Amino acid sequence: MTVEHVQTKREIAAMLDAAGARPRKRFGQNFLIDGNLMRRLVEAAELTRDDVVIEVGAGTGGLTDLLVARAGAVVSVEVDRALQLLLADRFKDQQNFTLIAADALASKHRLNDELAKRILACSESTGSVKLVANLPYQIATPLVMNVLVDYPQVGRLVFTVQQEVGERITAEPGHKNYGPLAIVAQLLTNVSLVAKLPPEAFWPRPAIHSVMLRMDVRPLPFADRDTLHRFVTMLRGIFDHRRKTLRAALRYLMDAPARDEVLGDLDATKRPEALNIDEWLALFARLEALSRR
Repeated sequence: MTVEHVQTKREIAAMLDAAGARPRKRFGQNFLIDGNLMRRLVEAAELTRDDVVIEVGAGTGGLTDLLVARAGAVVSVEVDRALQLLLADRFKDQQNFTLIAADALASKHRLNDELAKRILACSESTGSVKLVANLPYQIATPLVMNVLVDYPQVGRLVFTVQQEVGERITAEPGHKNYGPLAIVAQLLTNVSLVAKLPPEAFWPRPAIHSVMLRMDVRPLPFADRDTLHRFVTMLRGIFDHRRKTLRAALRYLMDAPARDEVLGDLDATKRPEALNIDEWLALFARLEALSRR
């Protein structure tokens, strides 16, 4: 098997059968079987031997084959017990491969402790940690959000994800999918579409289309990461009431005089999804100024 070979549907099925396993909907297991798209994912990551790659949802190791051939180190995360054993055996002689046999998320807002430790061990200044993965659908949104907010060591994210999640990341103001994830993603990164993936690119074939995105992290637009956390907390608090006007949503966070001061010249009759990023930053700046009094 050459490093450029990508597992076929037949090969994946045979490996699963030998391991006594099958694709599990519970874990969002839809294996990418289009070799050209798999190589395109890896090429978009622009890997070098200086890179540490985080792969979430390693599956049968199809993408992992390409990653270990190009990156300095690969940390793969897999929650399925049968696939953990398969991966441990397949890559037991690969010196630059590490398997974390666990869920990538400890909770909705926190990464697995071992995964977090691996990322934090890398220097933020190098920007050489990259997330490259065919993300399991169920955890994609909280995973991406957690990485962006808490792990500046990750300088690039390249992944496949269901189209709906892709729209939550790229949505513009006024779109039904515009919310905290879109605002944070577009504030902190340059987002680009690498490819659109039809259902037949996967096995088992999902009922939905997918997209491949690349996100390049920009310098933090705030003084520090604690400020970013407060910004995200504000977004979540307001978007919890996204069907209300901005004035009504802020009522849950502060009293009327403070609310009027924070609103300033913003149109208080708008709903949260109507505000662009500059307006969110202006709202947050006034909230910060109020809190310092």
